[in-house]
Amino acid sequence: MKEVIDELIRFRNERDWEQFHNPKDLALAINVEAAELLELFLWKDHDSADKEKVKEELADIFAYGLLLAEKYDFDIKEIILEKIKKNAEKYPIEKAKGTAKKYDEL
Repeated sequence: MKEVIDELIRFRNERDWEQFHNPKDLALAINVEAAELLELFLWKDHDSADKEKVKEELADIFAYGLLLAEKYDFDIKEIILEKIKKNAEKYPIEKAKGTAKKYDEL
């Protein structure tokens, strides 16, 4: 993951874009890119979405997410594993298996 983050930072810095990459704007960019991802599925069956475009939008979302994590000096692996642990507590297997209900509805 460090290699990817380092490459993102190199790309950003070569273009003097760090000035635009404050936490607020990175969070907004994630939302914009997520909306572009959603648009690929709008009014279509999920199998009809252009996989190449899905890949591109996901890459944008991940890139901005990684840059945001870097701004806060978050360890990506650590925060994801922490979230999985929290979700495991909220969604115990015996209650959540096979259902899409939210934790407060289980």
